[in-house]
Amino acid sequence: MPSHADAVETPMAMTGPHAKHTWRLTFKLLLNYSWGMHRRASAVDVFQAIADPTRRAILDLLSQGERGVSQLAEPFQMSLSAVSQHLKVLRDVGLVRDRRAGREKFYRLNAGPLRDVSAWVFHYEQFWRGKLDALGEHLKRNP
Repeated sequence: MPSHADAVETPMAMTGPHAKHTWRLTFKLLLNYSWGMHRRASAVDVFQAIADPTRRAILDLLSQGERGVSQLAEPFQMSLSAVSQHLKVLRDVGLVRDRRAGREKFYRLNAGPLRDVSAWVFHYEQFWRGKLDALGEHLKRNP
């Protein structure tokens, strides 16, 4: 993988008819590499966001429909500011969207980013299903 310095220096260092094409290729590789890293980082962020039980509870509430901050704060023994901080984390990873109506903000669930989590869990579900099936067969043969 070319380094950032290679991508910057390539157009100046190379001469001839292929210099422009080489620079474009290097730049595309750099963009693809950067985009790939960003994609993986955002997937990690979703896992970190849902690791907190309060944020998972907020997502459960939002799965029932759009709510304001005060409605979301009711079941928790925390300040509106603390709930707003949780909502910011969820919004930053794309799990929550907001809209403003006058002076109040309303939040709604955007479950799309949970696909990464679902795919990860599905992999392990298949693993454990196979292990449990094997255990069941073993117990049938060895009562």
